Amino acid sequence: LRALLSRRTATMVKGERVRLYTTGTVTSFKRSMAHQINHTVLVQLEGVTSKEETPFYLGKKLAYIYKAKTLKHGTKYRAIWGKVIRAHGSGGTVRAKFAKNLPPKALGGKLRCMLYPSSV
Repeated sequence: LRALLSRRTATMVKGERVRLYTTGTVTSFKRSMAHQINHTVLVQLEGVTSKEETPFYLGKKLAYIYKAKTLKHGTKYRAIWGKVIRAHGSGGTVRAKFAKNLPPKALGGKLRCMLYPSSV
């Protein structure tokens, strides 16, 4: 047991990174046949393939990270934050709302789904 613990702490001391997010793809804006609703985005999360798997992600924070030309706060990277609000269909797609509407170039782009806040 002691050897196991010492090995475990040795790997933690080395600075092993822990990723606190999973990725997703912006598939579309919510829409009907004739209209597009810009304040709601459809997101396909990595590894989520059914409606039964989506309740874990409800309320989780999403970040669309993009690169701008000018420096702000010492970086060229910016983020638009949102959250998962509900499931969409039976294939594991979810609906999300963002603080500002996502730009059209975000379609097909990557998102980060933070694994917090946790309800587990």
